[in-house]
Amino acid sequence: VVITNYSGEEELEGINNPEDTSMGSRKIPFTKEIYIEQSDFMENPPKGFHRLTPGGEVRLRYAYIIKCDDAVKNEAGQIIELRCSIDPETKSGTGTSKKKVKGTIHWVSAEHAVEAEVRLYDRLFTVESPDTDKEKGFLDYMNPDSLEIIPDALVEPSLKNSKAGERFQFERNGYFCVDTKYTTPDKLVFNRTVTLKDSWSKMK
Repeated sequence: VVITNYSGEEELEGINNPEDTSMGSRKIPFTKEIYIEQSDFMENPPKGFHRLTPGGEVRLRYAYIIKCDDAVKNEAGQIIELRCSIDPETKSGTGTSKKKVKGTIHWVSAEHAVEAEVRLYDRLFTVESPDTDKEKGFLDYMNPDSLEIIPDALVEPSLKNSKAGERFQFERNGYFCVDTKYTTPDKLVFNRTVTLKDSWSKMK
């Protein structure tokens, strides 16, 4: 995402745990170019999709309300860039605007984001009791999608110095811990331990 009417850089404040404010806050750098999750934009959205769409507005968590003005495509017709504008009067926490939107999405600064490997674990078997079938063995019910590895995920810079075994909540995605075996000083690896409910995924 390129924010066409913004320049410079600022630090915003994000709550570490929305359910427990005693866990403090963190600084999040905000810049002209940011990344959002691919699933948070749809060019032709169905009814009930409250994330970013052409001409639509959403709030960037802890930041501003943005509007998608244009979607840039490559020669193959794939969207490679969103050109958006912010409403400068809607900065989170300022109380200067009564403007409201239905959707809130997450983001990271393109300049300051930290690369990490993220491992998404799902159910090991495709049925609840794989050992009760007398005609098939439990291995026949192994879930081929029980592990999805995202090798080039981008996370907030506040996670750069995370230690093995530390636990975090990635809002809208679940709870994660830093892998104790594969994390190195040069490579962060996060394992998802608990998923969160996603109302839109259920609708799909």
